[in-house]
Amino acid sequence: MPKSKRDKKVSLTKTAKKGLESKQKLIEELRSCVDTYKHLFIFSVANMRNNKLKDIRTAWKHSRFFFGKNKVMIVALGKGETDEYRDNLCKVSKQLRGEVGVLFTNKTPEDVQEYFRHFQETDYARSGNQAQMDVTLDAGPLQQFTHSMEPQLRQLGLPTALKKGVVTLLQDYQVCKEGEPLTPEQARVLKLFGIEMAEFKVQIKSVWNSETGEFLNLSGTEEPMQEDEDEDDDDAE
Repeated sequence: MPKSKRDKKVSLTKTAKKGLESKQKLIEELRSCVDTYKHLFIFSVANMRNNKLKDIRTAWKHSRFFFGKNKVMIVALGKGETDEYRDNLCKVSKQLRGEVGVLFTNKTPEDVQEYFRHFQETDYARSGNQAQMDVTLDAGPLQQFTHSMEPQLRQLGLPTALKKGVVTLLQDYQVCKEGEPLTPEQARVLKLFGIEMAEFKVQIKSVWNSETGEFLNLSGTEEPMQEDEDEDDDDAE
């Protein structure tokens, strides 16, 4: 009788001692979810925002989300066929790189894809994000700002002055050009003027069926394992 894969013990001797217990707990939780839920999905996130992901978790209380600690999750699921916790989970591990997460749920793949296909929310862009459009501010009074804000606006590069106590833009000012990365100052200006450019969205990359062991790559590309993944990703579940 062949030995069950789930009976194998995992050694974490190569990891740092600090946080060893929390890593072992994460491994146990992930494996428990593998045994509990019908489907495991890998999803990627564009323009990650913790508050947006929290909203999704609230809407999906019937399921479990894990985001971060990719290396530990790879240990839990298995890096190859010889150490994978269940059949074909090593294929899931190959997609655990970058800003991706794991969703355990009993919902069907159709339900999951339908939900995330329509879940897209805009937010303020951050430094380094590409500008999605040209933004130019017209010269004239900026009555949405108090007089105390004028020095801050000027410090951000805007040609402003106080005229009769009103913050005034002295000439047209181009904040950013489409396709160019935003500087910290540009991102701050866009936020002050209420201009949202970043779109938070989730893409389902793959699905694994716990009943059949079938793995289906939904992204259409095979992604190689990244050996130098940053170990200090934030945990989220």
